[in-house]
Amino acid sequence: MAEEKDKKMTAPGQVCVSCLGPIGGARRGVRYASGILVCESCLKQGVQVLGMLKQREDPREAISLEESEDLETGLKRPREIAAFLDQYVIGQEKAKRTLAVAVYNHYKRVFQSAGENVSIEKSNILLIGPTGSGKTCLARTLAKLLDVPFAISDATALTQAGYVGEDVENVLLRLINAAGGDISRAEKGIVYIDEIDKIARKGENVSITRDVSGEGVQQGLLKILEGTVASVPPKGGRKHPGDAMLEINTRNILFICGGAFDGIGKIIGGEKSGKALGFGARVGESREESLSGLLKKVTPGDLIRYGLTPEFTGRLPVTAVLEELDEDALVRILSEPRNALVRQYQALMAMDGVELVFEEDALREIARTALEKRTGARGLRSIMESVMEDVMFTLPDEEDAEKCVITKGAVLGKEPPLILKRQLPEAQAS
Repeated sequence: MAEEKDKKMTAPGQVCVSCLGPIGGARRGVRYASGILVCESCLKQGVQVLGMLKQREDPREAISLEESEDLETGLKRPREIAAFLDQYVIGQEKAKRTLAVAVYNHYKRVFQSAGENVSIEKSNILLIGPTGSGKTCLARTLAKLLDVPFAISDATALTQAGYVGEDVENVLLRLINAAGGDISRAEKGIVYIDEIDKIARKGENVSITRDVSGEGVQQGLLKILEGTVASVPPKGGRKHPGDAMLEINTRNILFICGGAFDGIGKIIGGEKSGKALGFGARVGESREESLSGLLKKVTPGDLIRYGLTPEFTGRLPVTAVLEELDEDALVRILSEPRNALVRQYQALMAMDGVELVFEEDALREIARTALEKRTGARGLRSIMESVMEDVMFTLPDEEDAEKCVITKGAVLGKEPPLILKRQLPEAQAS
């Protein structure tokens, strides 16, 4: 019985009897009474197989090849991926469809053979949208659904090799760390590179000085995005001759690059606005188009004029455009997703035995404030924190507090939140 209770294995040199993979360190496993070892991944697959058999009319029927492949890869179909994204991200339906199809095709390419005569190339993704529109949230939610290692890097910290800053290989080191040091698992992960527009070269003309944080970074990322065996320093930092390196193949790593591309609307609008000058021009018919409408028309040529090199743009063949969030969308973001801010604060207050309620007008005022600050969904938390700060400071000391109602006046700072108190047993007895 004692042996059955202590099933977790961390000793190196052990292998899984099912997949023959190593067990030890970050990769956990189970030792059974007979002495055989099974890794955690194979155990999860076994539980999924049992669940499928229970749902069958005849449990003795064998699992098909297609079903076993789905179990092995955890591959979700585009409609399932989009439905999962709907639980965490409000709106952005076109971007979700684009992401779902691209991710599905990518992992089909990774886990299934297309035949001897066909070689399917990798399709990395470029997310374009205003700040706070949900780019990072989409990438993080995808990784959660697919149960693959996920790492976020900021392009602004990267510099060309040999200069002060981070080498591009540090992007891969974060992914290896997210995989618990398991390189084979990291080679099927997702890397999200934020602020990719900040490494655009400073102008279309070739500069006589070296652009080490712009075009130099783009050149350094080319082979990694396309697929290569990269050497990564195990502790990060600069490469030094003689140091041991971690070898990782990036061929099956999905790269998602995101950026706001501030000012690209002028590049797109300059070509597509159709404005005329001179005698006979119909000045009155000039019509301004929204930023979201302009971004939907973005082309690789627009990205090149913005400052991305043609080679770098070609490594990001799938483009998903996120729309600007309006007031209604921000209100929904506050209350509808599974991890909505309102639900988070309600859970925090429930730990103190207090029910938290936000009036509809209060939520709309929070959304309007975020729109005025032009921070998108990212600015909602800071606004909520300023509204809730006094309440969360005083309520833990009030034992008779039962309910807290946040009104529009409380959001504007004109009145304190409404606190409803319960009747204590002592007061009932008196």
